[in-house]
Amino acid sequence: MLDVGCHSALLTVVRRRPGAVLEPVFSRKVRLSLSDALDRKGRLDHAGVKSIERAVAEAVAANPALRGPEVFAFATSVIRDAPNRDAIIASVARTTGTRLRVLTGEEEARLAYVAARHWAGPVAGPLLVLDIGGGTVEIAAGTGDQPHTVYSLPLGARRITRDWLPGGAAPSQRRLAEIRKFLRQSLAAVPGLPQAEPGGRVLACSKTFEQLARLAAARGTAPRAGRQLALPQLRASVTLLAGAKPSRRSKLPGISRHRAEQSLAGALIAQALMEACGVTSVEISPWSTREGLLLERLGVSHPAVGRLAG
Repeated sequence: MLDVGCHSALLTVVRRRPGAVLEPVFSRKVRLSLSDALDRKGRLDHAGVKSIERAVAEAVAANPALRGPEVFAFATSVIRDAPNRDAIIASVARTTGTRLRVLTGEEEARLAYVAARHWAGPVAGPLLVLDIGGGTVEIAAGTGDQPHTVYSLPLGARRITRDWLPGGAAPSQRRLAEIRKFLRQSLAAVPGLPQAEPGGRVLACSKTFEQLARLAAARGTAPRAGRQLALPQLRASVTLLAGAKPSRRSKLPGISRHRAEQSLAGALIAQALMEACGVTSVEISPWSTREGLLLERLGVSHPAVGRLAG
């Protein structure tokens, strides 16, 4: 599986062993910084397209044994939503021999749910899955192997940073209040927005939630070594991130350098999302769309047998 996103091209090779366990065989990540190559309308410039071509070629070439297995290459919202998407895909295919596919936001939400359900195990019950990407937010809910509700909303961390926080910094408390109001109204306008249910679980599966949980854990305000994040800790992190320049945020525990600029927007989105869905605490799932694709393409259809080895 080759996953091409805003920050990296990640190649993951797995095999299905007897017992339907997915065994990781190889992984290779090539860093990208496509946010610097986007114009105000989300169009990727020539340098950005060339960086994708180099990253795809490098990731695939990193594993000489890859000639045998099938490679499923897909691109996330930074390419899917670009006005010049078709030209990007054609150029990458012509240069590297690898053709990127795009998934709809709703399909990404469904696959994130499938992955989270498998990761959580076979216990039945309501499950709400929240996923914050760069361009979109995915929400899915259900009680079985497949969700009964999926949403993909244009409220991603990169998008909110671009539209509301140029450079990643909040110029004033007024701007923060405006962003909170915009997010709150946008989520309130969603018909039938899934809500956390009594006795159900809420899983968050994105780097944004993962890094916020690590930040809270490092500050001693969250339990379970960054595998859980509660609203009070998230609100405290919003205050901390809003008071720090992006260059300073990358020195905070849990916040990576290449996500520091959009970390404040990500925290604001996470807070608004949890509040809108009636969520007081989330569990952090390391599985998302990529793992959902791997599970389905290898025919793993039941959570009881969907665990990755190791």
